[in-house]
Amino acid sequence: MSTVTPTSKVVGDLAQFMVQNGLSREEVEARADELSFPLSVVEFLQGHIGVPPGGFPEPFRSKVLKDLPRVEGRPGASLPPLDFEALGRELGARHGAPPSPEELLSAALYPKVYDEFRSFRSTFGPVACLGTRLFLEGPTIAEEFEVELERGKTLHIKALALGDLNAAGQREVFFELNGQLRSILVRDTQALKEMHVHPKAEKGAKGQVGAPMPGEVVEVRVKEGTTVAKGDPLCVLSAMKMETVVTAPVGGKVTKVHVRPGLSLEGEDLIAVIE
Repeated sequence: MSTVTPTSKVVGDLAQFMVQNGLSREEVEARADELSFPLSVVEFLQGHIGVPPGGFPEPFRSKVLKDLPRVEGRPGASLPPLDFEALGRELGARHGAPPSPEELLSAALYPKVYDEFRSFRSTFGPVACLGTRLFLEGPTIAEEFEVELERGKTLHIKALALGDLNAAGQREVFFELNGQLRSILVRDTQALKEMHVHPKAEKGAKGQVGAPMPGEVVEVRVKEGTTVAKGDPLCVLSAMKMETVVTAPVGGKVTKVHVRPGLSLEGEDLIAVIE
C-alpha cells in the first residue's frame, strides 16, 4: 500500500493533465487563463492546503484563479469545529447502521469519497473479500474460485458462460454457486460505451468545448441558453480520483450541451457549443 499526500496528488494530477493534452511547461504558463485545470490544482492555488515554501508562482496563480476566492494563512485556523457525534448520527440514519470510528473519520475527511464507497458497497456487496485480479478483471470461463465471506462461511463459484448482448446492454451470466446453477443479468459497460458514438470537438473551432481528458461527467453547471464569461465552469469530469472543472474558453451563449451526469467521455469528446 502506498500513501498519497495532498501535494503529491496535485503534482500527479497536473502531470497527467499535461501529458494527456501534450502541453509543455511553457504552454501551460502561457495558456493558464484558458485551460481547464484539475480541481486539485485549482484548490492548491487557492490555498486550501497551505502556502508552499517561497509562495505561489505568479502570474500563473492569478491567471488560473481569476476571481476565485483565496484562503489566507493556515487553512486549519479558519476551519469550523466538527461535531463528530452529530455526523455519526447522520451517517447511521443515512446508511442504516452506525459508522465505525474509521468510517466516521473517513466521512469527515472525504465526505464525497465515503458516500461513493457506501453506495458502491450497497450495490455490489462486500467486494473486499475478492482477490485483486478477480475484482479488476473478473473470472475466465470455466474458472473455479472461492470467496470467504467470513470465517467458516465460504462460497464456491464456477464461471460457466456469457449470454448475448440484449437491447438494454445486458448479458446473462451463468455460473455455479456451491454446485447449484445460477444466472444473473449484468450490464456490459464496455459494450454500452461502444454503442454510444459521441461527437468530437472540431480542432480550431473556438466555441466548441472538448473534454480535456477521458472521464465521467459528474456535474453539468450550464444549460442551453446560459450566458457564460471566459473561464466560467461548464461541467466537472472525474477520472482515476482526479476531478477536472471544464471551463469556457470564450465568452458567449451556450447553444448546445452534449453531456449529462454519468456519461463517459473520451478525450476531445464534445461537451458544449458556445456562440
